[in-house]
Amino acid sequence: MAQLFKFDFSKNTSSAKKEVPDKKSVGTTRPTMSATSSLPKRPTVAPTRASGSVDKIEMSNELFNEYRQYIYKSCGIYFTDAKKYLLEGRIARRLAIDKIRTFEEYLRFLQSPSGRSRMNSLFEAITINETYFFRANQQFEALENIIIPETISLKSNSFSPVYKIWVAASSTGEEAYTIAIIILERLKNRYPKVQFQILASDINNAVLEQAKKGIYKEYAIRNVPPPILKKYFRFDGANYHLVEEVKKMVKFTNINLYDSQQVRAVKGIDVIFCCNVLIYFDTASKQQVVSHLYDSLNKNGYLFIGYSESLHGISKAFHLVHLPKAMAYKKL
Repeated sequence: MAQLFKFDFSKNTSSAKKEVPDKKSVGTTRPTMSATSSLPKRPTVAPTRASGSVDKIEMSNELFNEYRQYIYKSCGIYFTDAKKYLLEGRIARRLAIDKIRTFEEYLRFLQSPSGRSRMNSLFEAITINETYFFRANQQFEALENIIIPETISLKSNSFSPVYKIWVAASSTGEEAYTIAIIILERLKNRYPKVQFQILASDINNAVLEQAKKGIYKEYAIRNVPPPILKKYFRFDGANYHLVEEVKKMVKFTNINLYDSQQVRAVKGIDVIFCCNVLIYFDTASKQQVVSHLYDSLNKNGYLFIGYSESLHGISKAFHLVHLPKAMAYKKL
């Protein structure tokens, strides 16, 4: 199969040059971004050397603020005071893996020239990757029955039109592969001349490598209809393996949605799925990310976001479209 997308991500653009205000609260749609009062100061406790792991180690409020400023400037994710315990716990596990004694030592390492190459391990530690096949079925039904037919009709002047779908923050690939299955099962024969291309991106290299393998546990496939499961998966007694026909339809790559240069390299997209991602950003970061997603879309292209998310107060560029059992944002 021909290469789907050609991007040059060879430059190191992982750090956005943006000064971050010292915030006490950020208006968002989920408790992870809610405000809280100032935290009481607690002493930093050194890890126990004998066990070889991080035991009861705590992060000072000052160091927590340094971490969240560093993370915010790197990828746009903002941890409020209320989520200090979450950041503390996730980074503590990273310390044990890397055999680093203290939170401060790890941060200084990340800030050093040699540590920048290990930033992805930090992203792996702080991001949550929970998804499964056919998770947002109402969105997939709207994609199949309304959006793809509508947008393909606008490409009628092309002899062999290309239809590009981008799944941003694709995690372990279930969402992107679900779209590939829908295309193979229900759309390919209907539009034989259309070249469907699916780009799936994430900031976390570990989940991208897992996605490329296409191997899943029972939890991930629990919503897959039995005929689809039988046709597109092979069960080995413990895991479900996607068939190559599905896997080869999706191109996985690392894209930091907060990195303007990387996102601007993605052009000519007809539909973007960016679900349950904006909840991790503050308002300024959301505005930046959504603006770049808008630029990546073709005219009359669509953006899907999570059911609990909204572009209210974020962007006026999109037109909100009410679909049967789902909503999407259209670029006019």
